[in-house]
Amino acid sequence: MTIQRSSAEENQSGKASKLNTKISQNSKSGRWLWFWVGMSGIAMVSATAGALLAVSLTSTPLQQAQLSPQEEAVFDSDRISGGVLRFSELTRPVNLLVMGMSVLPPDIQNPPEETKNLRYLPQVNSFDGLSDVMLLVKFDPETKKINMLSIPRDTRTQIEGYGVKKINSANMEGGPALTAKTVSNLLGGAGIDRYVRINVLGVGKLIDALGGVTVYVPKDMKYQDDSQHLYINLKAGKQHLNGDQTLQLLRFRHDELGDIGRIQRQQMVMRALMDQTLNPATVAQLPKVLDVVKDHIDTNLTVEELVALMGFGVRTNRSNMQMLMLPGRFSEKSEYDASYWLPNKDGIAKLMSQHFGLESEQEQLATTTDPSSLRVAIQDSTGGDRSNLRPLIRALEKSGYRNIYVAKAWGEPLEVTHIVAQQGDGDSAESIRNTLGFGEVRVESTGNLGSDISIQVGQDWLQEKSILEKSGTK
Repeated sequence: MTIQRSSAEENQSGKASKLNTKISQNSKSGRWLWFWVGMSGIAMVSATAGALLAVSLTSTPLQQAQLSPQEEAVFDSDRISGGVLRFSELTRPVNLLVMGMSVLPPDIQNPPEETKNLRYLPQVNSFDGLSDVMLLVKFDPETKKINMLSIPRDTRTQIEGYGVKKINSANMEGGPALTAKTVSNLLGGAGIDRYVRINVLGVGKLIDALGGVTVYVPKDMKYQDDSQHLYINLKAGKQHLNGDQTLQLLRFRHDELGDIGRIQRQQMVMRALMDQTLNPATVAQLPKVLDVVKDHIDTNLTVEELVALMGFGVRTNRSNMQMLMLPGRFSEKSEYDASYWLPNKDGIAKLMSQHFGLESEQEQLATTTDPSSLRVAIQDSTGGDRSNLRPLIRALEKSGYRNIYVAKAWGEPLEVTHIVAQQGDGDSAESIRNTLGFGEVRVESTGNLGSDISIQVGQDWLQEKSILEKSGTK
């Protein structure tokens, strides 16, 4: 079954035939991986590229999976980086499939002997189970952007040879190749160039190697599951989390949004890690990080390709790092016998056209969205009453925005208002920012789930409101 066009073909018309060479899982003397943001994968220290190459010459191979030639053919074998003197330069757009593995003994065919007599189900160091985190990351040197698309683990989709199932089971059924096929088909034929799998045991160690991460915990989180040896106990507020605490934040899903809320928290952690890893002090941690993650990752990236992605990542403006989520909705209890995230085909086609360069029959022309059709959610973070928001709502209504509603307050106190393009429509978010004259546009999925644009109101609005009130009295 022909499943996909490569991302290179999607972005370069008239390109010559692909090279027949493939990426060897044991290329030369092996590779070590600097894996970015725990489970989403960007390393931010291009200045250490030479040192990374030197270290890799004595390392073991990164690829731990044994792929057949047919499975290897699923991934685009074209080079993504320059030659010997330009190894750190990304030469074309690349789609990287990132999978975070949370593996228990029942998830694999031959669980370790030492787990049989335990009263709980420990995490095991394997890549054969369910992929609880799934991201398609596009590195695009043409637009100078990095786009990260989160795919909910409960997404209901067709898995070739296994019927309609939750997408997180694709890895358990057929490894990275079948997962790549499934993701490609779900996304309208998007090409998958490379993959990375990292298991949960490595994520906590990686966060510790980076010195932890400072992030705002949106609410008190407490949950216990003895069978999985999962214990979550976090207090709300801004704090510095170690590896185990970060895993608690990332794995918590027992609230009204379930896995979607978990994706929002993953994006918050990714954003915080991207800010933190730009710090030069992180360079000193590189040898430790490499040593920590080598047993917990599986990827068909070569070290040269990895360095090219690192170099591109460190040169990318953080405003050009966009975090998206697969368009869809929760299933109703009356629809299926299990809980699913039901993908929206039209929404996916629009998103893939706008952010991944994938043309389709449903592609919409680049026109300005009618303000009256946008769903605009207001989320206050200032702690004031709703009367403080009325002038803001009136300003939006005066500019043609009609579908405005006040949603649940944003827990983290913000100095600067976030104008969140919840569905990936950065142009409309920018139009709202221009209308208001303040705020910061963010293309991510941390806003109100039912909105197109979420305005998370910060202290800068109170200053703007004071100015408006003074000018109105003149």
